[in-house]
Amino acid sequence: MAIFNLNINGKDHQVDVTPDTPLLWVLRDHAKLVGTKYGCGIAQCGACTVNVDGNAVRSCSIPVSGIEGKKVVTIEGLSENGDHPLQQAWIEHDVPQCGYCQAGQIMNAAAFLKKNPNPTDEEIETAMNGNICRCGTYLRIKAAIKTAAKQMS
Repeated sequence: MAIFNLNINGKDHQVDVTPDTPLLWVLRDHAKLVGTKYGCGIAQCGACTVNVDGNAVRSCSIPVSGIEGKKVVTIEGLSENGDHPLQQAWIEHDVPQCGYCQAGQIMNAAAFLKKNPNPTDEEIETAMNGNICRCGTYLRIKAAIKTAAKQMS
C-alpha cells in the first residue's frame, strides 16, 4: 500500500492503495464517485472514460501511480448542475437508452471538443470510435456533439 495525493474534480483526495490499483476503482471505491462505470476492464469499451489533464483516458487501465500530480475530471466534475453544453445536448437529442455508457461518451466528447471545437462528422466519428454504445445511439451521440460544439464556440 502507498499514499497517493490526487486532484479529482478540483478537490484534493488522499488514498492509500497499491500503486497498480486502477484509477476506476479509486474513483468508485475511495472517492465515492460512481458516475464512471466499469465496462470491460481492458480499455476497449470506453464506459470508464475520464479526463486526465484534459485528455480522455480509460480509467480501468491506468494505475493510480500514473496520475499523481495530474488533474482528473469525472462526469460528476464536468459541471456542478449538469448544465455543461454536452450534458444539455445529450438531453435535447434524447441520447441515452440504458445510459450505462453515457458518462464515458460525454467525457470523451468533452476532451475531443476542447481540442477540436468545430469538428466535421468524420472527425466526430473517429474521435468517438472507441466508445461503445450497446443501444446503438451513435447518430444521436453525433448530433449531440455537433449541437454542443455550436453552443461552446
